[in-house]
Amino acid sequence: MDMSVIIRKGEVKDMPFVLELIKELARFEKEADAVIIDVNYLIDNGFSSNPAFQVFVAEMDNNEIVGMALFYSRFSTWKGKSLHLEDLIVKENKRGFGIGKALYAKFLNYAKQQKVKRVEWAVLDWNTNAIAFYKKYGATVFDDWRIVQMNENQLTAFTTKA
Repeated sequence: MDMSVIIRKGEVKDMPFVLELIKELARFEKEADAVIIDVNYLIDNGFSSNPAFQVFVAEMDNNEIVGMALFYSRFSTWKGKSLHLEDLIVKENKRGFGIGKALYAKFLNYAKQQKVKRVEWAVLDWNTNAIAFYKKYGATVFDDWRIVQMNENQLTAFTTKA
């Protein structure tokens, strides 16, 4: 990295900046209005006795948070313990300095320390820069898997006869 940046575990005080990064990523992914959480939601869910996620942040020497890697635990019935990388983002004006690579390395090294059997994440098919980045550092990008989701309204509307 050409800049003075440290990668560290995120703290409660970082959550306003983490939320701004989440919103920046949503704008990049053409889903600017999709973010419905707020700072308190992040704090409540990331810093409870049973946190839903963990986050590493990239902090510049002026205390500016310029990037983050947010992740959580999963379990694979085939492999065992795994981690899911939900978001890896660096502020647009701070890209190209190795900050993303440093966050990625911090996450992967953490995964190795935790002895997980797999890490996984999703990448949009049109995000060719991210795909090239992940492939460059040894990841496999599958073309034959599809992400399936149900939003809150779909969950509410779901009914089945048991």
